[in-house]
Amino acid sequence: MAGIVKPMLEKPELEDERIIACLETEYGLTVAEIAFLPLGADLNTAVYRVVADDETVYFLKLRRGEFSEAAVAVPKYLGDLGIKQIIPSLATQTGQLWAGLAPFKMILYPYVEGHHGFERSLSEQQWVEFGAALKKFHTADIPSAITSGIQREEFSPKWRDTVKVFLERTKEEAFDEPIAVEMAAFLRIKGAETLELLTQAEQLAQILQKQPPEFILCHADIHAWNLLIADNGSFYMVDWDTLIFAPKERDLMFVGGGLGGNRYTPQEEEALFYQGYGQVPINPIALAYYRYERIIEDIAVYCEQIFLSNEGGADRKQSLEYLKSSFLPDSLIEMARQSDKTLRAVYPV
Repeated sequence: MAGIVKPMLEKPELEDERIIACLETEYGLTVAEIAFLPLGADLNTAVYRVVADDETVYFLKLRRGEFSEAAVAVPKYLGDLGIKQIIPSLATQTGQLWAGLAPFKMILYPYVEGHHGFERSLSEQQWVEFGAALKKFHTADIPSAITSGIQREEFSPKWRDTVKVFLERTKEEAFDEPIAVEMAAFLRIKGAETLELLTQAEQLAQILQKQPPEFILCHADIHAWNLLIADNGSFYMVDWDTLIFAPKERDLMFVGGGLGGNRYTPQEEEALFYQGYGQVPINPIALAYYRYERIIEDIAVYCEQIFLSNEGGADRKQSLEYLKSSFLPDSLIEMARQSDKTLRAVYPV
């Protein structure tokens, strides 16, 4: 989903007692302590720190809405292959990798002390290891029984169309809720710039639909927020909810695209990452498309959150701030434009 570094600040309306009871029934845990964590980048996901009576600490994830069993089955398979940068979920007492707690799915993990990649950047060696780990995932022979339900990239206009609808609404509609009023005013100012993004992405999508590159299984959200750097020096690729069969550029666009943390320049990120990943031909059209589309999806999701509901509390204000930050100098939009300029200099479209 969208939102590069946007935590869920609001605890879901779910009693801790229900969570504790489910953990006891499904996992056989006697819970001594449970605490909501304002972490993550998905408004449909809430996470908790759970301490059992034997002082073992767990990381609990509650996922609402769409849920694919591949999101837990694929990392478990990769972990079994020996890819150490994976944290597989723990099995229930009946052997499942998740449990139901309506309206959520419950997934339990070992707790790893650490920080995401925007708080603690990967070291040079970790960037090389990240490249090697992602290459192992991209080239792993995963059984179709595990991946059969995973969607395939269609270069859909879904998010572009959503943004167009909201841009029109901001021209014609008066909003009452203060955050919605402020967002509508901002989008009116940025309307022409946003339409330009939509046009560029649409042109690239049409090219890719006519001549799609080879598809592989992609994580699809492998930015620094989903890289966990442990206190012991290890690091992990987390949050596998967005798996998709797509061109490899769906994942590679994050490297050097302003989404890898704050320590290295894009050129330094790429140089280190590809030491581990290996030198491969990059489709510049796919790379530019995905960098545009990522921003467009963010805008669409923020608009849905702000304009379709008055709920969300502190999350609403933060969504607006992250939307605004996308248009700043040296922002993700500017990086996407630079990627596109390089592309058009070599491949006129």
